[in-house]
Amino acid sequence: MTHAKTALLADRGVVRVDGSDAEKLLQGLITNDVELGVSHRSVFAALLSPQGKVLFDFFIARHGGSFLIETAAEKTAELVKRLEMYRLRARVDIEDASEKFVVQVDWHYAPPPEHAGQMSQMFDPRLPELGLRTLWGPGVASRLTEEAAREANATPADYHAHRIALGVPEGGKDYAFGDTFPHEANMDLLNGVSFSKGCFVGQEVVSRMQHRGTARKRIVIIEADNPLQTGTAIMAGQANIGTIGSVAGHRGLALVRLDRVEEMQRKGEQITAAGAALTIQLPAYMTPAVPAATP
Repeated sequence: MTHAKTALLADRGVVRVDGSDAEKLLQGLITNDVELGVSHRSVFAALLSPQGKVLFDFFIARHGGSFLIETAAEKTAELVKRLEMYRLRARVDIEDASEKFVVQVDWHYAPPPEHAGQMSQMFDPRLPELGLRTLWGPGVASRLTEEAAREANATPADYHAHRIALGVPEGGKDYAFGDTFPHEANMDLLNGVSFSKGCFVGQEVVSRMQHRGTARKRIVIIEADNPLQTGTAIMAGQANIGTIGSVAGHRGLALVRLDRVEEMQRKGEQITAAGAALTIQLPAYMTPAVPAATP
C-alpha cells in the first residue's frame, strides 16, 4: 500500500482578484472556463500573449466573492501587473497575496485535517493522481508553516518527482514562459484549455492548432542510465530536437520535436543527451490522444 504524502510548496504564490467584475474579467482573459471552479474544484488555466504563447500558468479557486490564483511565486508581481493592464474600468481589485497563504499538496493520499481559517481543499484538475491542493489562509498560514514543516512527510522534491513520473509539466521548469504554446505544454490534454467557452487572449492561435493538429512539439517523459541534468540539449544525431526540463534522478521531462523522435525510432537510431542514450515515453494521458504532426 502506498502511503499518503504531504508537502508544502514554497515556490508557489497567490494573487487575489476581488470585485463585482472579477469573474467577467478573468473569463475573457484565460484559456479555461472560470465557471468550472465549483466546490472542491479548481481551474487549471493560462494567460497567453496575443500570439498564443503561455505567459503564466496557474490554478484558480473561488473563495466567497474572490478568486485566488495560485501560480509560480516568482511570477506573482508580473501577473498582477498584466491583469491590471487588462482591468481598464472594471470593478476589480487585484493584489499579490502570497504572504498571506501557504500552498500544500497531498497525494496518494489522505485529506489534510480540518483547520480553522483553511481555504477550500481542491482536487487538482489536471490528473486524479495529483491529489489535493490546499491554500491555508490569513490567521493560519504563518503558524501552519512551522506546524506543517514538522508534520509533512514529503518534500517539494518528492512532489516534483511524482508529477515528473506522471509526465505533468510546470511552467518555468519544463517550458519557457512567453515561448511555448499551450498544446506544446500539454495543457490541452490536462484540462487547461476550453475550446467551447468563447474568446480569450490568444484564442485564435490555440483554436487553429487544435483543429489543424499542428503541435509538432510536446513535453514527454525521458529516462537514462545516468542522472539527468536540467537544460541539457536532446540530440537526434547532430540535430538539437529539445531541452531537458525538470529532473528527478534518472527521469525527467523534456519538450521535444515528436516528428524527429518518431523518425529516429523508425530508423532504430539513438536519441541522446550529453552523449548518453535516452528512452522517450509519452505520458499515459497523452496516448492515443496525440495525432501525428501535420507535415
